[in-house]
Amino acid sequence: MRSSSIDLEPYGIVNDPPVRNSQSFMMEMRAARMVQAADSLLKLVSELKQTAIFSGFASLNDHVEQRTTEFNQQGERTDRMLARIREEAAASLKELEFFFFLV
Repeated sequence: MRSSSIDLEPYGIVNDPPVRNSQSFMMEMRAARMVQAADSLLKLVSELKQTAIFSGFASLNDHVEQRTTEFNQQGERTDRMLARIREEAAASLKELEFFFFLV
């Protein structure tokens, strides 16, 4: 009989009002800290998402500017090539006219 009272002795402390209040307070504090930690994590995730979005826009703008520059350079090369072809075609036509009217 004595052994069973020894086993139940630690559980009797839970029914003590000061201990119960202390444990309840500690559980409330832990719960409040968990809520604060979860809130902090949510804010951090939100900030990281915003940073990722805005950095994505910045890199996208850089890429668009780079491609615009490349296309402008390609357009200038094409214009020069067309001008050269036009000059060669005009010279060839003059040469053909010369031979056509000569013969």
